[in-house]
Amino acid sequence: MKELTHYINGAHVKGTSGRFSDVFNPATGEVQAKCPLATAAELAQAVEVAEAAQPAWAAVNPQRRARVMMKFVDLLNRDMDKLAEALSAEHGKTFPDAKGDVQRGLEVVEYCIGAPELLKGEFTDGAGPGIDIYSMKQPLGVTAGITPFNFPAMIPMWMFAPAIVCGNAFILKPSERDPSVPLMLAELMEEAGLPQGILQVVQGDKEAVDAILDHDVIQSVGFVGSTPIAEYIYGRGCSNGKRVQAFGGAKNHMIVMPDADMDQAADALVGAGYGAAGERCMAISVAVPVGDETADRLIEKLVPRIEKLKVGPYTAGDDVDYGPLVTAEARERVLGLVNAGVEAGAELVVDGRDFTLQGYENGFFVGPHLFDKVTPDMEIYKQEIFGPVLSTVRAGSYEEAVQLAMDHEYGNGTAIFTRDGDAARDFTHRINIGMVGVNVPIPVPLAYHTFGGWKKSMFGDLNQHGPDAFKFYTRTKTVTSRWPSGLKEGGEFHFKAMD
Repeated sequence: MKELTHYINGAHVKGTSGRFSDVFNPATGEVQAKCPLATAAELAQAVEVAEAAQPAWAAVNPQRRARVMMKFVDLLNRDMDKLAEALSAEHGKTFPDAKGDVQRGLEVVEYCIGAPELLKGEFTDGAGPGIDIYSMKQPLGVTAGITPFNFPAMIPMWMFAPAIVCGNAFILKPSERDPSVPLMLAELMEEAGLPQGILQVVQGDKEAVDAILDHDVIQSVGFVGSTPIAEYIYGRGCSNGKRVQAFGGAKNHMIVMPDADMDQAADALVGAGYGAAGERCMAISVAVPVGDETADRLIEKLVPRIEKLKVGPYTAGDDVDYGPLVTAEARERVLGLVNAGVEAGAELVVDGRDFTLQGYENGFFVGPHLFDKVTPDMEIYKQEIFGPVLSTVRAGSYEEAVQLAMDHEYGNGTAIFTRDGDAARDFTHRINIGMVGVNVPIPVPLAYHTFGGWKKSMFGDLNQHGPDAFKFYTRTKTVTSRWPSGLKEGGEFHFKAMD
């Protein structure tokens, strides 16, 4: 049995707690590795190393720090297939999805190469008589990130790349469900020229999380996961004086207007609802057709597309649309919510509960599901399912459809499909949701914009990546400066005292 490690001070370090978490092959259900679960003392060891290494790294000029990111991009491209293979083996997502996971993280690293420009302060010459005012952006010190299982490459890079290029040290606590890729990323960062101790990986569960939140040297914490845990991390971190950005759950609605291209809308819903087995915080899990005629046309288009979806292991290559869920517990939770939807009276148009795959009977596979006539009081509407389940809520009007999305407690992403520019403009301006798509089903911004939801999908003031990341990982210091003026008298300078 393979035993994974922490990565501290440039070396793989075995866990000392004696506690481990099983890492599964989701396609077979077999345990393929053991992940150590750190104690507070092990976390403190990493913090001590980071605190010692960070001042020298902060003293490196931004251009040289950016060169490390340039080299890291080269190494990510070199090892793309290797990283995707390791990611698929532990997470279960298809190989193309796994490569996309790495690629979207890589794009944030590319943005971070612009650190010399992004870290420039402001300057006012002559703000007063002989007075200049300027600001500088300085690193926080030691920072940390707690990342989820569903994007084990992308989200760590969304956090550690901007943190490190700003001059901070970073401690990464990845998900114990798929912990190998973060270790590989730490190795590649040091191969790119990052000094030891600046990026460290500490595996763990709640004990390690609490140690991060309570350690007084750690200045900021980033988190992505469920809303209850996001609220916990935000509250505990802030109460300990840390800067915190905590991203929670989602229930993303896609409104389909009567004038929409129904084939385009159906294709978008299938890709956004079932890709990566629905284990994405930006997955579309609620279709909201406006009017019964629109709903009937949409369902007619969706059913054959969903029934043709191919579910299987990532080793099947391009023959598979999505793979298994990450654990048996995740599978049971999804199927439990599907059963709850049936019991509540929703119409299960496509039923994937009996899905089995020959040769992979013990894998964590779930067939695709499509519900129609879901109502807002049902648990399948209220909860984030995080599985291959699409719910259809019929709206009688555009206003009713908008209100559905507005009233939901989550506000991560949403979309509208229409040919009507006026409706689209009204929707984008009025909706109380952080990321909005117009005829785009998964409106994840590119790396040079920021990513973040509203309402109970996000706790904190600053979003991930883009310009907000450079604000989150730095403090602004403003200097007001005046020097005695030299008055030339008889060929010599005489300095006049300041008032």
